[in-house]
Amino acid sequence: MTTLADKLRAGRRLTAIGFDDGPFERAAGSVVPLVGAVCIGTRFEGLLWGETVRDGEGATDAMAGMLTGSKFASQVHVVLTDGIAVGGLNVIDLPALAGAVGVPCIAVMRRAPDRDAMRRAMERLPAPDRRWATVRRAGEVHQQGGFTFQVVGIDPDEAALVLGALTDRGNVPEPLRLAHLIGAAVVTGVSGKRA
Repeated sequence: MTTLADKLRAGRRLTAIGFDDGPFERAAGSVVPLVGAVCIGTRFEGLLWGETVRDGEGATDAMAGMLTGSKFASQVHVVLTDGIAVGGLNVIDLPALAGAVGVPCIAVMRRAPDRDAMRRAMERLPAPDRRWATVRRAGEVHQQGGFTFQVVGIDPDEAALVLGALTDRGNVPEPLRLAHLIGAAVVTGVSGKRA
């Protein structure tokens, strides 16, 4: 079986989708835009747009549905998410997402998460134990190759290699950088300062 690392060593570019949320209202239950930016290597290829709910529990199904219902489904080698939750604490079930889309999934973070603070915040929401179990299912947080991430479907060494290949500069892979910028621009009229 050819791995993603094998493809990269052979000079092939990977197709990746990066999911991020766009700006959203702070009210409980408000609609949260979901942006999926598709890149071949670091070149922008396409866009998916969907939605979920602030602090809800449907982010995983929304992302899976966006990708599997699109023309990009058979082309994508890896799914990237901006962290392990969108729209506040709408936690992404990384193993379930990987199973639904059939490719490895990597939750990329700017820094190691404060898990104690996350757990305390979940206590204010419905089903805190289920949410926390979903975070734990994503596995260990790795710091490799300049990236902080959780990964399902490939080992951490291969994930770091994949993230490096999808990054033009800095430590934010291009699909996530574009999803962030596009989401902000569509919702507010201008792209954000930080991607």
